[in-house]
Amino acid sequence: METSMANTIPAARPRVPNFSSGPCAKRPGWTLKALSDAPLGRSHRAKIGKDKLKLAIDLTREVLQVPADYRIGIVPASDTGAMEMAMWSMLGARGVDMLAWESFGSGWITDVVKQLKLQDVRLFEAPYGELPNLKKVDSKNRDVVFTWNGTTSGVRVADASWIADDREGLTICDATSAAFAQRLDWPKLDVVTFSWQKVLGGEGAHGMIILSPRAVERLVTYKPAWPLPKVFRMTSGGKLSEGIFVGETINTPSMLCVEDYIDALEWAKKVGGLDGLVKKVEGNARVLAKFVRENDWIDFLAVKPKTRSNTSVCLKFTDPAVTALPADQQAAFAKQVVSIIEKAGAGYDLGHYRDAPPGLRIWCGATVQSRDLKALLPWITYAFNEAKASLGKKAA
Repeated sequence: METSMANTIPAARPRVPNFSSGPCAKRPGWTLKALSDAPLGRSHRAKIGKDKLKLAIDLTREVLQVPADYRIGIVPASDTGAMEMAMWSMLGARGVDMLAWESFGSGWITDVVKQLKLQDVRLFEAPYGELPNLKKVDSKNRDVVFTWNGTTSGVRVADASWIADDREGLTICDATSAAFAQRLDWPKLDVVTFSWQKVLGGEGAHGMIILSPRAVERLVTYKPAWPLPKVFRMTSGGKLSEGIFVGETINTPSMLCVEDYIDALEWAKKVGGLDGLVKKVEGNARVLAKFVRENDWIDFLAVKPKTRSNTSVCLKFTDPAVTALPADQQAAFAKQVVSIIEKAGAGYDLGHYRDAPPGLRIWCGATVQSRDLKALLPWITYAFNEAKASLGKKAA
């Protein structure tokens, strides 16, 4: 690899260079042997399959510290499937406030406005890097749909203090890149969804839906005006399909993926449960915060420190030579930085989300080691300097 006279290639590389924001890095020490107890070739409806699925649910409750009266179900189609299931099954009973400050929240707005075609919808949107004004959200009288952590913007809600304690509507929360890394305020949340492949590094295609007693009441007392696809149905004959929440799934799950999720949850217990996971993630986030403080050419996309994600950390280039470029060239610059790092085998899947402002998105979830993040940082500096030097060559 060629390098400029003033730019030195870093001597070391991360031991695990996987920094994707989903699917995310596997837990430290993971091997295929961890899945040797998977009941492959057996029906998920057999006792052995149901027992594995129930174990996954029980461990989820233990590690996430989910209240005993909340129900937990394994559903198809990852976090997206879980969110769609919740919105199609529960929205429409009253007005809804939709919050969005990144691509996934915007996607939920599209579904509610253009697919469900609800009439009483209020939108609270903010550009990448910011939050909407949460004080204007009517959580007392209306349903509320929001993401706890904006995966593609690196912006999260600091807490749930803005949600009314005496609310009459439901709060539906997409917590896919927050669960296991940030403390969810369960009394303020009625529906929580997430996927296995984020903070715990599980495999894809399966989602989790967690329902409060108030959410269950909505399900059994409200019938939407539209037909529900089979994979969205959580009730039958006006009663909750209890089997979903004890290990009976709506469609066929991968028992290999289930085993992998169980392995990740067991690992989570070994590192201290939720407290240990949050500690690991916060430590990772501090590594990047120190890097940003020490370099004036890069900054967080999140405007306010208290709303910065500790998992999907989004960064932007602030060097005047880059910010002066047209938008398409800024995106090309960011892609060049990512390409240099990837070609060196020093870090993979670091690019900004396709709809997000140009920059980097570095996953700092619990399965990422701080030492690997520290080893990545010199490569970011090196790649930035190389890409910046090429700007001068192009101008010449």
